[in-house]
Amino acid sequence: MRHHRVSRGVALRVFAALRKEGLAEPVAGGGRWRVVRPGRQIERRSLAELLEAVITDDGLRVGEPFPSTTELSSRFGVSRPTVSKALDKLESAGLLSEARQGKQRTVRALPTGTESPES
Repeated sequence: MRHHRVSRGVALRVFAALRKEGLAEPVAGGGRWRVVRPGRQIERRSLAELLEAVITDDGLRVGEPFPSTTELSSRFGVSRPTVSKALDKLESAGLLSEARQGKQRTVRALPTGTESPES
């Protein structure tokens, strides 16, 4: 709004027009928008859901080490504190072991609806 010197109302009308044309969409949590690039699928799952999928996508079994916060941060393009918050949710759900200084998290349970990967 400052850059183009327009009011909030004008900016909201522009975003509404871009949304109608399928070029922008609001980000969950309100107040922000993202560009929708043609031909590009936008990930609509939460980071916690994406991290839960790592268990099945990477073929991890109960007791195996889970990727580090640094690895996940790089893999998903988000900050380490953001990854840590999502990992806390998986820990609370009983899927991952507790985070401890110098000790890697491990898989405690498989996500609901999945079976243990075959050897």
